[in-house]
Order: sequence, then structure tokens, then C-alpha cells
Amino acid sequence: MVSKKVTIKNPTGLHLRPAGILCKEAMNFKSLITFLYRGNTANAKSVLSVLGACIKCGDEIELVCEGEDEEKALAYLVQIIEDGLGE
Repeated sequence: MVSKKVTIKNPTGLHLRPAGILCKEAMNFKSLITFLYRGNTANAKSVLSVLGACIKCGDEIELVCEGEDEEKALAYLVQIIEDGLGE
């Protein structure tokens, strides 16, 4: 299991479009990918789970990857989040 904290930079937080991008990219990995936010755990492969977390700009989440491609998954997902998820 590997994890890393990352700050959301999107001006409008993780609304539908960036949440969809995050989920789509997370589904490309075999590892279990979740994130921790305010004491709750959300499945990064579920759009409803990501949207339900109500993450705003400037919020910090901790991505957690567990599985055979966990290192690659964590590095890639942190990078796309830091790049703004296409926004």
C-alpha cells in the first residue's frame, strides 16, 4: 500500500467533469484506489463516491493505492490531479 497527500487545484473543486476524468483514469489500474478526506474514505473509481465527498478547491486529499500496480497508479493519479484534471 502506498499513499500521498495532494491538494485539489481546480477552481470549482471536483465537480462532475474532473471527477469523471479521475474515475476514468483510476479504472485503468488494477489496484484498489481510494482517497481519504475529512475522515471519510471514497472509492476513486466511482464518480458518485468522488462527487459525494464534496471536495473544493484547496482541499487536501490522501490518495491510497493498494495492489500490483500501486506505485504506477499513485504517481500517475497525483500527476493528473496536480495538472488540474483537464481544466
